Amino acid sequence: MVTLLVVQHEDECPPGLLGRWWADDGCRLDVRRPYAGDALPHDLTEHDALVVLGGHMGADDDATHPWLTPTKQLFRVAAGGGVPALGVCLGHQVAASALGGRVTRNHAGPQTGLLRVGWEEAAGRDALLGDLATPRRGVHWNDDVVVELPAGAVRLATAPGGEVQAARLAPSVWGVQWHPEADVDVVAGWPGTTRALDEVRTAGPELVASWRPLAAAFLALVRARA
Repeated sequence: MVTLLVVQHEDECPPGLLGRWWADDGCRLDVRRPYAGDALPHDLTEHDALVVLGGHMGADDDATHPWLTPTKQLFRVAAGGGVPALGVCLGHQVAASALGGRVTRNHAGPQTGLLRVGWEEAAGRDALLGDLATPRRGVHWNDDVVVELPAGAVRLATAPGGEVQAARLAPSVWGVQWHPEADVDVVAGWPGTTRALDEVRTAGPELVASWRPLAAAFLALVRARA
């Protein structure tokens, strides 16, 4: 059985659908909640993959959320060792920052609700997202965006406003700005998301059909390496 290290930043951003899908597919999830006192490992020798979830803090708010520093180190360990890693929303931004990119407040304003995923041509050739590069929508809830990708990274999707929406940040590290884990129960815990909650409630089956294949594709990469 493969083991995924999942870093959760706050109660309102749990593994959600991704966690349920991976558990249903026979994975062990080692969910660490450093904001509640859980320690993070120094490396990934006891884990087969790394998943870092979303949160309200900024990717470089290490001074007020000190666990971001070891989380960034885990992304560097994953990139250096070829360990599959996935960053979701804040996790995507943390990975980009860890590997040499830059994250800032989105000058166009917050991204909220269901947005179209604007796949780039490179996505169709990507090991993780290649089979997903067809019309899909994802749940967004973010103020910050990646404005500079790390050296060697590949942009895989662009949001309607032109922002980086998904990227392969290193050969084994991916980030997505949307929330593939989000269902009605998750979104209900986010402040100021009444419209988004209605959208997600209506689009529930669509979101499952869109993003369960992402969970399966990531797990396939993990198992191929384990």
